[in-house]
Amino acid sequence: MYAVLNTGGKQYKVQEGETLRIEKMYGEVGSPIIFDTVLMYADGEDVRIGKPVLENLRVKGHIVEQGKAKKIIVFKYKRRKRYRRKQGHRQPFTAVRIDQIEA
Repeated sequence: MYAVLNTGGKQYKVQEGETLRIEKMYGEVGSPIIFDTVLMYADGEDVRIGKPVLENLRVKGHIVEQGKAKKIIVFKYKRRKRYRRKQGHRQPFTAVRIDQIEA
């Protein structure tokens, strides 16, 4: 059984018991979180696709971690012009463990 949900402008295929990293959401570690924008749901024989979302279906989970991803380096360079810009960036994320898919 799995579901496809939409959060933070991205789509994720989730199953019960797995942990996924999504865009930063506010909340304390251990607090529950509910995703209402479920785009698709499938169990063994039944597949339901939303137009655009499925009603009466939601995914429950809880926040496991709030953190920042690895640093990436943004380096801009123009040859022969003495132009160099170096900047680092760490994207914040929220790790969520999926507890239940409610149909």
